Amino acid sequence: MKKFSILLSLAFFFCCFADTASAGLFNNRHRRSGEENAQLLIKSMKDKDPGIQKVFDKAVAWAVFPKISKAGIGIGGAGGNGRVYRKGTFIGTTTMSQISIGFQLGGQIYGEVIFFQDDFTLDKFKNGKFELGANISAVVFDVGAAETAGFKDGTMVFVIPSAGLMYEATLSGQKFTFKAKK
Repeated sequence: MKKFSILLSLAFFFCCFADTASAGLFNNRHRRSGEENAQLLIKSMKDKDPGIQKVFDKAVAWAVFPKISKAGIGIGGAGGNGRVYRKGTFIGTTTMSQISIGFQLGGQIYGEVIFFQDDFTLDKFKNGKFELGANISAVVFDVGAAETAGFKDGTMVFVIPSAGLMYEATLSGQKFTFKAKK
């Protein structure tokens, strides 16, 4: 049990260290706001695959998580903060937390964008009644990903890898909170 705790701590430290280093703590760069990070992720998606604009046009809203940290050894977890937009207008902030159980080892940092197809799904998200379970498949974002992806149960999820290495075959679910803009 002690070895397990040490390994889990090391994986968590890896995610925190990679997150801190990429935020510029060690190189005196400007630390970006949540809005800047969200807009940079959206811009990088549009630059990489111009076809993603069709998804933005079809969606009622989207939640942007510029940086999610994930670590695990047998039992794992992930979390991140994001911003929610309705047709491009900021409507509130969100948090994502995830617990996973199964074969896993390592840590990683990634971005995630969840597109909402309709108001019903967006309202479920805003009211805290929305979870992404094992039955939802996320698409790793790359050139052409927007053309092959489609809405499933009112959502479309893209994952944008950033840093780290994670081996896994797990059952997990993501839970979200939403706080409306004041």
